[in-house]
Amino acid sequence: MSAGQSCATGGTVARGPHLDAATMVRDLDATMKPLIGISCCVKPFGVFATPNHAASDTYVRAVLGPVGGIPVLLPAAGEALVPSILPRLDGLILTGSRSNVCPDHYQGPAHAEGTPEDPARDSTTLPLIRAAIAAGVPMLAICRGFQELNVALGGSLDQRIQDLPGRFDHSTPADQPLAGLRVAKAHAVRLAPGSAFAKLAGGEALGVNSLHNQGIDRLAPRLVAEAWAPDGTIEAVRVRDAPGFALGVQWHPEYDWQQDAVSRGLFESFGRAARDWVARRHMAQAAE
Repeated sequence: MSAGQSCATGGTVARGPHLDAATMVRDLDATMKPLIGISCCVKPFGVFATPNHAASDTYVRAVLGPVGGIPVLLPAAGEALVPSILPRLDGLILTGSRSNVCPDHYQGPAHAEGTPEDPARDSTTLPLIRAAIAAGVPMLAICRGFQELNVALGGSLDQRIQDLPGRFDHSTPADQPLAGLRVAKAHAVRLAPGSAFAKLAGGEALGVNSLHNQGIDRLAPRLVAEAWAPDGTIEAVRVRDAPGFALGVQWHPEYDWQQDAVSRGLFESFGRAARDWVARRHMAQAAE
């Protein structure tokens, strides 16, 4: 076999020290898709309430769609999972959930009785977030994941925004009979000028859906707020000086990317970052 032959494809690929990142991305885009980790929750299933590790199909479809990757469901298996799984991932999506981050992680008061928690997920995602940021693995945090990102980096949460003076109810009833209303645009957000979100929206305002009770109280030192609801609730952040793509949103772009250009653009931007990560990783391996 000649030096230009590829066992995997049977064709020729560019080789040598002059292979640049753009060429690598193009070649890899045609033959490989990034592996995107999707955080799971532990949820009861069936008549015996057997614990299951689960993530909504909406995230899987977003990865298969505008992200252009291969979804990998990450079990809520604790911190020991992190060093084994992170080197194999090309991107990470932190999902929304009905459960809430345990307040022990941000020195907050105990949740009201009946508030759902998921300690197994907390013990997995919080160290995973810190490790992913340090490694530069592209990350997109959504709803609960957005709140996890803030807590993982040293911030705190408001547990019931609707109970605070001057704030409104950001939740939508889970038993809403009209499914479309659960994901409809609930309010506008103000976008920081020049932010990634303002560039995606083509302006400084954006309509979003709203399905949360909790939100950011004390913003983590490494986070920069980039979107706000009319009542001042922080709705989007970026990680300051992150070595890779690291954004979070309080709303749910996975629900409407098929109709909403900004939601789709957010996932596409994340997908490009994941493919760039694949290219850099393979270039580093080729140089060894």
